[in-house]
Amino acid sequence: METAISPPDDRRFAVSLLSRLRTPKGQANPFPIYAELRSRGDVIAAPWGGHLVTGFNLCDQVLRSRDWLEPDARWREQHKDARRWTAPSAREMSRTLPALNPPEHTWVRRSAGMFDRSSLEQIRGTVDRFTSRILDTFTEQLRDGEADFNALVSEELPVAAIGHWLGLPTADLPRLRELTHDQVFTQELLPSPSQLALSDRATAELRTYFMDLVRERRAHPGEDPVSRWITVWDTMESDRGRADEAVYFLALFVLLAALETTSTLLSTMTLLLLEHPRQWQRLTVHPELVPAAVEESLRYDPPTHVISRVSTQDCILGGTEVAKDEMVHLLVGAAHRDPARHEDPELFSLHRKPAHLAFGGGIHYCLGAPLARMEAQTLLHQLVRRFPRLTLVRRPSWAPRVAFRRLLNLDVALS
Repeated sequence: METAISPPDDRRFAVSLLSRLRTPKGQANPFPIYAELRSRGDVIAAPWGGHLVTGFNLCDQVLRSRDWLEPDARWREQHKDARRWTAPSAREMSRTLPALNPPEHTWVRRSAGMFDRSSLEQIRGTVDRFTSRILDTFTEQLRDGEADFNALVSEELPVAAIGHWLGLPTADLPRLRELTHDQVFTQELLPSPSQLALSDRATAELRTYFMDLVRERRAHPGEDPVSRWITVWDTMESDRGRADEAVYFLALFVLLAALETTSTLLSTMTLLLLEHPRQWQRLTVHPELVPAAVEESLRYDPPTHVISRVSTQDCILGGTEVAKDEMVHLLVGAAHRDPARHEDPELFSLHRKPAHLAFGGGIHYCLGAPLARMEAQTLLHQLVRRFPRLTLVRRPSWAPRVAFRRLLNLDVALS
C-alpha cells in the first residue's frame, strides 16, 4: 500500500503519534496509536530518518529476506554521530549474537548449540519444579488477600530457569535480574541520555560478572553450557583471550534474552487471560488449549514491539523507496493487528490459527523461543489447575519503553 501524503507531513504525523507512545497511556495501550499509523500506509517515514513498517506481510518479508541485515558494528560505526549507536552499551550489544550478520552470525549461532529437543527435555523437569515452588510462595502471599504476580512469579521463573541452566549461584540472580532491566534500554527505539547511562553502567557490571565467570569455568570446567562453549571456542579461536570474550558474549546474550522478554510474556499472558474471563474459564475446562493461549498472547501483545533492520541495497518496500544502509523499524506490535493478515485482529481468541512475529524470523529467529514457550506453557498449565478463581485486582502500570514491553506490577487475588 502506498501512502498518499508527502514525506514531511508523514514525518510530522509520526512525531505526534510516537510522542503519544512514550506517555504512560501510550505504553499501557499502544494499539490505537498503531492503528492510526497503519491508516497512513504499510510504510511511512520515521521522524529521525528511515521508515516505520506496520504491515504484517512486509514485516515478515523483511525478517525472512537475506537482503535485510542487523544494524551491526560496521553499520553503527558509519552512524557514530548518534549517541544511541556509540554508547558503550550499544557497542557491547553490537558484538552479541542478535546484532551479528553472516558469516560471523552463522558460526557464532552454531557454536551456541542450545535448546534443541534433547536439551529441552533435560530442562523440562527443572522448569516444572521451579514453577511449582514459585507458585507455592505465590499461594502463601494470596492468603493475605492480593499478590503481585509480576514480582512473585513472572520475574522469578525465567531467572531461576536460566540461572540453573548456566550454573549460576542462586545468590547472584536478584542482582542479575535488576541489571537486565537497566541494560535493555540501549536496545530501545529511542533511548534517552539517562536511560543510556543506566544501560552503560549495567552493561559494565555484567561484563565484569561474566568475564569472571568464564575465567572461573576455564579453571574449573563442569558440565554446564559455559564450560562447553569454552571447549568449542578453543577449537575455533587460537587466541584464548578472544575465545573467552566470545563465550562472554554468548552468556550475556542468553541472560538478557531469557530474562527480559520471557518475564514480559508470562505477565502479559496472564493479564490478557484475566482481562478475558471467558477465555480463562475455557482454559480451566480445556487445558489442551494452553499452547494456543500462549501463541495468541504472543500475537496480541508481544514482548518486543519493534525490530530494526537495514537494507543491503536500494530497493522498493511497499511502494516506498529505501536506500542502501537505510534503517526500517518493523512495528511487529502493529503488524500483529493488521486486518489484512488477521480477521478481527482486536479480538483475543484461543481458536485463532497461530501467526505472529514475536520471535522474529529468518536466520535471526529467536534461539530461546522453545524455552520461552516451555516456561509459558508450564506456568499456564499449573495456573489454571491451581488458581481457577484468579482475578485481576487493578490495571497494571508499565515501564517507560516502546520496543521492549515490561509490566511493573500485576496485582491479583482469588475471587
